[in-house]
Amino acid sequence: MNSIEDALAQIRRGTDEILVESGLIKKLESGRPLRIKAGFDPTAPDLHLGHTVLINKLRQFQDLGHEVQFLIGDFTAMIGDPTGKSATRPPLTREEVLENAQTYEHQVFKILDPSKTTVLFNSQWMGAMSAADMIQLAARHTVARMLERDDFSKRYKSGQSIAIHEFLYPLVQGYDSVAMKTDVELGGTDQKFNLLVGRQLQEAYGQEPQIAITLPILEGLDGVQKMSKSLGNYIGITDDPKEMFGKIMSISDELMWRYFELLSFRPMSEIESLQREVEAGRNPRDVKFLLAEELITRFHDAAAARDAQADFIQRFQKGAIPEDLEEKTLSIDEDEIGLAALLKMAGMTSSTSESFRMIQQGAVRVDGEKVSDKGLKLPAGKAFVVQVGKRKFARLKLEKK
Repeated sequence: MNSIEDALAQIRRGTDEILVESGLIKKLESGRPLRIKAGFDPTAPDLHLGHTVLINKLRQFQDLGHEVQFLIGDFTAMIGDPTGKSATRPPLTREEVLENAQTYEHQVFKILDPSKTTVLFNSQWMGAMSAADMIQLAARHTVARMLERDDFSKRYKSGQSIAIHEFLYPLVQGYDSVAMKTDVELGGTDQKFNLLVGRQLQEAYGQEPQIAITLPILEGLDGVQKMSKSLGNYIGITDDPKEMFGKIMSISDELMWRYFELLSFRPMSEIESLQREVEAGRNPRDVKFLLAEELITRFHDAAAARDAQADFIQRFQKGAIPEDLEEKTLSIDEDEIGLAALLKMAGMTSSTSESFRMIQQGAVRVDGEKVSDKGLKLPAGKAFVVQVGKRKFARLKLEKK
């Protein structure tokens, strides 16, 4: 059995805040398995590594002997989470929610132990609530407290609309903790307000308030903005192993340690030892190999990780252009086209602004030469081998329409 201090060290790893830690210690000292809650609105069908920061923490609680309550917010998804939004967010249909929820259930068990996980849907209790019940719930919170939330406050002050149903979202999320008798709830730093509403409602219903643990938002491949599919800086847990390996190898050496802390299951003592080895001269590339191997093994298998590493070395470490280089013929309106626009047209970036960013970062090469001029134009009637980052190559032939 782990000591309280050992357990706390594991729980503190990679967390932003524990509210309140003294209460957590008291719960741990009780000796009973705690109910650990995390809620996910099934608003997108696929998870990326940014989502797994929270799921990894759930697994750590399981390893410490506690019970995970994995809540799929099928009811709240039909409200639409307003967190961080500058405008009212459209809710999903019931069919969209259930389809996405099935995918989530399948993906999370790549990390969680199914035998120690209870999957719940908040429609189980919220769907049974009458209008009168909902009004009684709403009576336990105030508009003034709601407007303390940063995103609501900004929208209110700027005259942007806030629909009444958006106030219901944190109330329902908080009531989930009442219905589940949650001991500890996990969420991203952007969910802090909602987690604290859960504490307040549990007290209002005569329960001991839950401990709220917030976890940081993982930076994407650019090391600046949060990992997001819309920004194109993500690593999906269902990505092809070779694609996943290349993406992991493309992160900076500095960001690598952040990924180790939040994504790896290695003990922090081992990670700190690896850091000292790099400081003493070990090639950080070799350490990044270990991170890529661990993550690909987790979401695929060990053989896929070995194959992905061998492919990466053959393709990129030796500076070789892939043998199966993709070829595309693109028709352009003028005699020439800007490189940034071309990259977007070829599907090598998700937007022109991403193209400019990649050029600025020195991540774009044309015929083997690094491009630094964001205004570079390429003429029609020629073909170019274009590389974006360490993993995207294409031979682009330009033709005028």
